[in-house]
Parts: sequence; structure tokens; C-alpha cells
Amino acid sequence: MSRTLTLGHSPDPDDAFMFYGLARELIPTNGYRFEHILQDIQTLNERATRGELDISAISIHAYAHVSDQYALLPSGASMGDGYGPMLVAKEKFTREEIARKKIAVPGTMTSAFLALQLWRGQSSKSQAPSSRGTSNAKLQTPNFDYIVVPFDQIFKALRDEQADVGLIIHEGQLTYQNEGLVVCEDLGVWWGRENDGLPLPLGGNVIHKRFDPATRKTISDILTASIRFSLDHRAEAVQHALQYARDMDSDLADKFVGMYVNHWTLDYGAKGRESIRRFLGQAHERGLIPHRPKLEFVV
Repeated sequence: MSRTLTLGHSPDPDDAFMFYGLARELIPTNGYRFEHILQDIQTLNERATRGELDISAISIHAYAHVSDQYALLPSGASMGDGYGPMLVAKEKFTREEIARKKIAVPGTMTSAFLALQLWRGQSSKSQAPSSRGTSNAKLQTPNFDYIVVPFDQIFKALRDEQADVGLIIHEGQLTYQNEGLVVCEDLGVWWGRENDGLPLPLGGNVIHKRFDPATRKTISDILTASIRFSLDHRAEAVQHALQYARDMDSDLADKFVGMYVNHWTLDYGAKGRESIRRFLGQAHERGLIPHRPKLEFVV
């Protein structure tokens, strides 16, 4: 008798590539079936705070808010290794100029938004967050002007002059020039420069703790097998992912997939784990997340 699990992920080429083997039923699943739920990352982050999905892609930022309910899977990471979310505009602004501009962001629980807050140099010495992890800890209010826009509408927000600067994620990092925009700051480059060359941790996969450890391990192995299958059958998996590639041909989609599905995705490794500790540790020290989560990986 098969058991169906809910699996949330973004309708993006990298996630589609990652789960190609599962979606097309090309790998063994030990009697499990997976209901793929495709939603934008901000929505998945919000659903994770309510514990709604069995397995989900989430932002590393959001993990700080759901670590009591979910454990990190060792595979499925999106790491910005020398690149990452970008601040783009119609003209190149300095950090000081951006401080006075309105920024279109793809969601306040995204890792891009947390990286932006760290880049802005936010700190909160007077508002010490709770060390016990309570969700009602008083957090630092962002010290810049922003509007929340679905990630695929950020270019439109800039065209319509709803915002002066856009914080772009996903394939926008490869297509922004088509919109006549320039990069003011690449937050992945900045993070690596400030943190010993570590990659910027952006997203990961989590599994709900309502499953016992043995079940978590079984499911983890299935998802890892799906990622490995896609890497071993790259051309077919990229072709599958193309249906989710907005404004990208197969070559550009393949490049985008390579940015976010690679050796980091099969396993964080020691450097990947350290990057998460440092990212969330700095955020906690500055009062940007409610507590410093203990990283719990399925092993």
C-alpha cells in the first residue's frame, strides 16, 4: 500500500530539474508517492510556519522560524557560490543611495531579504531577541523602504516605477540585462567577500518532524536519488525543466540549473553547514530572527 506525501517546491527550472526523477516516476520510491505542490517560495515559507506540508523547499531564512517543526534534509540546497540575489536598477546606485530608495523585494521570509538586511548593516543592540526561540520576540524593523512583490513581477514594478531598486532571485539573475537594468550589488559576491569565501545559503529542503527518524532517512535518500538521477541524465532533466523557464532558452536554462543544482545540492558538506550557521548566527546577533536555531539535519 503506497503512502502519499506532500512535496512543496517552486515552479522554477532548478526545482523542476531536481525533482525530475520523482515527477516522471523514474526512480524507486519504496512505496511512497509524492504530490508535487508548486508555489512561490514566500508562500512555501509561510506554509512551513503552519507545518502544512510533509516535505518542502524553504528559504534558509525561514528555517530559523520553523526549526521546531522541520529538520533540514542533507540534499536539495540552493547555494550562491560567488553569486546570489542581486540589487538591480535602471542606473547604478551606491549603497548610500540605495538607502534612500524604495526596494521591491520577493518576500520578507526569503534568504534574499535577510541577506539584504545584513548588507544594509542592520543591528539591534537595544532590542535583544529572545534566546528561547519564542516567535513573539521583538525583532528589528527593516531600516529601508520596501514593497513586497511576487518575484516574477519585480521587473514590472521597476518599469512601472513602483520601486527604484529590485531585489531579484531565480532566473532574473540571468535576464535582468534584457530589461535594461544594471547590477548595483550582487549579495552572493558580497557575502563571500565578507565570510571567507563561503557560499551564501539561500534555500533548502525540509521534512516535518512528525515522521520518525528512520522514515525521514528513507525519504531523504529518495530525494537525493532524484537529484542524482537528474545530474546523471542532465539533458532530459533540463528539457523537463524548460516548461518552467520564463524568458529562457535551453542554453540559458541549463546555465541557471547549473548555478543552483550542483555538488552543494547533493550534500551541504562542512562548508555549507558552516555557511548556514554563520548566516543565521549573524542574523540573530543583529536581532533579525527570533533565535539562533540549532541546525538539525536528517542523517
